[in-house]
Amino acid sequence: MERLLLTSAGMNVREEILKILPKSPKETKIAHITTASKAEEDTGYVQKDTDLMRQVGFQVEQVDLDNLKEGDLRNILQDKDVIYVQGGNTFYLLSAIRKSGFEKVVRDLIGKGVIYIGVSAGSYIACPTIEMATWKHQDRDTIGLKDLSAMNLVPFLLSVHYKPEYKDILKEAIETTKYPVKILTDDQAILVRDGKCQLVGKGPEILL
Repeated sequence: MERLLLTSAGMNVREEILKILPKSPKETKIAHITTASKAEEDTGYVQKDTDLMRQVGFQVEQVDLDNLKEGDLRNILQDKDVIYVQGGNTFYLLSAIRKSGFEKVVRDLIGKGVIYIGVSAGSYIACPTIEMATWKHQDRDTIGLKDLSAMNLVPFLLSVHYKPEYKDILKEAIETTKYPVKILTDDQAILVRDGKCQLVGKGPEILL
């Protein structure tokens, strides 16, 4: 069974995470992919999410994709139940994914029933492209990434951390893309189960 939970703010929607687990949190091993945070000045949110996961009872291992190859990743991730891809700089994360072979490994694991949880940038890279990382000026492309094509695990784009003041910027940006766009507040996520999408969390769907 293919399961992805694409979130805006990760453990903000922990009730939704718990709902899709096949076993108890204490029996659940999570690979916490922290690479996107390396391009950020404030990385406190990474430790906060790790602490929250451990409070719930998860077994958590932090994993940095930099300097890993496909074989390394397969060894590290082979016994994990959840791959939790943390937020940060989307451009940096996408570059690391390409260099490490993460996409190929993750596709195989999702096919075997491992749950993919994306947080912000970690959700963006599951989409066909990361063009939406440029929309609200929230991410800086400090590495000069030209090709914005991403893992294409889902057929839509996301815009996360929605606030009403972003409405006009987003409306304009959405008109420039060929993909459907789903918008999330920090209390919402998109659950993708065997190709079917469902908005979960708190609050109504945001339609612009």
